[in-house]
Amino acid sequence: MAEGRTSDPKTTPPVKGPAVTGGPRALLRELRAVMAAIGDGQQRLDRVVRIVAANMAAEVCSIYLRRDDRTLELCATEGLRQDSVHSARLRIGQGLVGRIAERAEPIATDDARNAPGFRYLPETGEELYASFVGVPIQRVGEVMGVLVVQNTAAKLYGDDEIEALEVVAMVIAEMTEAGAFLGSEGMEVGRGRRAGALRVPGRAASDGIAEGTAHLHEPRLVAFDPIAEDPETERARLAGAMAGLRGDADRLLDEAGRARSEHRDILETYRMVAHDKGWARRLDEAVTSGLSAEVAVEKVQSDARARMERVKDPYLRERLADLDDLANRLLHHLVAETEVEAQSIPDGAVLVARSLGPGEVMDLVGRVSGIVLAEGSPTSHAAVVARALNIPMVIQARRVTRDINAGDIVIVDGDRGLVEIRPTDSVLEHYRGRAAVVAEERELYRSLTDRAATTRDGVTVRLKMNAGVLADLPALAGSGAEGVGLYRTELQFLILDHLPGREEQARLYARVLDAAAGMPINFRTLDIGSDKVLPYIRHEREANPAMGWRAVRVGLDKPYLFRMQIQALIRAAQGRPLRIMFPMIAEATEFQISRQMVLTEIDRLAGHGHPRPERIEIGLMFEVPSLIHAPDSLYETADFISVGGNDLLQFFFAADRENDRVSARYGLLNTAFLGFLRTIVRRCEAHGTPLGFCGEAAGRASEAIALAAIGFRELSVRSSSVGPIKYALMQTDLAAVSKAIEDAEAAGLTSAADAVDAIIAKA
Repeated sequence: MAEGRTSDPKTTPPVKGPAVTGGPRALLRELRAVMAAIGDGQQRLDRVVRIVAANMAAEVCSIYLRRDDRTLELCATEGLRQDSVHSARLRIGQGLVGRIAERAEPIATDDARNAPGFRYLPETGEELYASFVGVPIQRVGEVMGVLVVQNTAAKLYGDDEIEALEVVAMVIAEMTEAGAFLGSEGMEVGRGRRAGALRVPGRAASDGIAEGTAHLHEPRLVAFDPIAEDPETERARLAGAMAGLRGDADRLLDEAGRARSEHRDILETYRMVAHDKGWARRLDEAVTSGLSAEVAVEKVQSDARARMERVKDPYLRERLADLDDLANRLLHHLVAETEVEAQSIPDGAVLVARSLGPGEVMDLVGRVSGIVLAEGSPTSHAAVVARALNIPMVIQARRVTRDINAGDIVIVDGDRGLVEIRPTDSVLEHYRGRAAVVAEERELYRSLTDRAATTRDGVTVRLKMNAGVLADLPALAGSGAEGVGLYRTELQFLILDHLPGREEQARLYARVLDAAAGMPINFRTLDIGSDKVLPYIRHEREANPAMGWRAVRVGLDKPYLFRMQIQALIRAAQGRPLRIMFPMIAEATEFQISRQMVLTEIDRLAGHGHPRPERIEIGLMFEVPSLIHAPDSLYETADFISVGGNDLLQFFFAADRENDRVSARYGLLNTAFLGFLRTIVRRCEAHGTPLGFCGEAAGRASEAIALAAIGFRELSVRSSSVGPIKYALMQTDLAAVSKAIEDAEAAGLTSAADAVDAIIAKA
């Protein structure tokens, strides 16, 4: 069987399934007649299953459509009991049909009753049928239902039959989207216009609140005539659209300029995919099967998404955005919508999309008040840009592209990760009140930009910001931060499809230092591994990747990679002060070896005429609890230490921070963890080692104040958190907070949260 197919061989070889009568194009011509015929949605569904059964020489053909996010319903059948239509239902993942919908991949077997996952529905009478083949009815990655063919004889369906069914399923998906089945008993398939207030949960990617009218970016085009009359005509249309798409890629590269940058590198990859011959060949095959050019694009796109969704590599999964971007642009070229959409976006609109690719970011971001994505990642290119530009953004808002109509009023709550669609008057009033308060607070924080974060009892805390790409740096000057406490160098590596060379890295780091205008930057060396996997470096699967081969361990095992980055940083400094820190140090020896490599490279480059940094400071990330017992020499040698709160928390409590079942049980204000942090503070104080803290927790007022109260004098947070944290510190008496924490510990309390919050409330 082909890749992605499932079969269950029998001891007795099954007979081969019959070929499709007349081929897929003949079948599609009959489906065209169904679409044009008079009748309601149920009558069309009934005709479809009869035609498919006849052409496949099958005793049974059934169509299951999604009733909701969790349920499939039998909507039409030829061969099963008619009284089971609209009464037989399966959960997604239940039975062979449910597994097809869950996995978005075909299943074929000659012994259905003994196939893994088989679920018997007595009301259908399907126990008579041995052979089974089913394919997902899907459109642009969304599974809308399942198409099934069955026979009593043990027949093994081959790739030709499965491909033919997939073509038919694609047409059914288009018919469903176009509303061809509206009116089917008990079903409301097809898009239609949504009504009523709706709250959609998602994940916060960029802070803030935005209100605006919905602009559906690259809205899905409905092909009302999904079947091609003349394949040669469709090929010509496809060739013209492909030429336009490739012109888009060339234009974007020209606009990016000649300078090498992370944007240009992304667009180089984008253009490479646009010119990919394999993609063009698959499109041609889909058109040859009898599909229109538009549906051919969507079929190839859906197939690619189904494969990519099963890939565990987070970097490769994020490339789905690039694939969707290309397919959407190609579709719009096919319907002659080649104008840049940014020109038509109303000011202050909320951009709604399944995902955002690099071309879309370059074209569109800048005129919208908020962004809502059905997919996405907090580390995606779109999310990074949104945070840099302070655009509220919510990601992973499932089915949002289907729930929102163009022009709907939408509220984006980037603080809590919520999307309010067509909100009621009371919800609007609530959010407008919050927005007014936020606007006042921003003015207050802006007035504090040039003031130090000094508490009421005279303690000054230095506030710095976290960054990861050049786009983060413009926020530095206006945030009130005193530098960058954590610059994540690995993000440049993650957005490329190749290993950036020394000169390429050096150019980027030099631009980062230029943008900082003399403010200190802590460059963290490559922290790859765990959930950050580079596609161009072989990485074996690990049982516990967060505690496996990652960060400085990779650098020490691959000294060429490590030295190349160090050399790039030294060259980028061009005689300016340079601060470097190593992640995931677990023992003193790792730090000493890494530190010596930096000093050696400085001497080596100086011997070749490169200027030495005016001042070199070499530090480490305290993320592994074992360092609490490291020898004094570590603290004496390190120029600074930065506690990486995210990893230290998960290692301290043995709780995966990506697992909501366990991560929510433990927090920074746990008294045991605060006691551990206080021990770190004391060890650093004993040796005069500057100490800071970076991590998401430091961006919340109560945690930041608690950290300052136990002795931290430098915190690195997101740029948008600098103002609120500074204001909170300026209102606080740290001595009172310190005593409240000590009292909580003495009382045997698990958490000091209530005690700290009580002090803050009085301020």
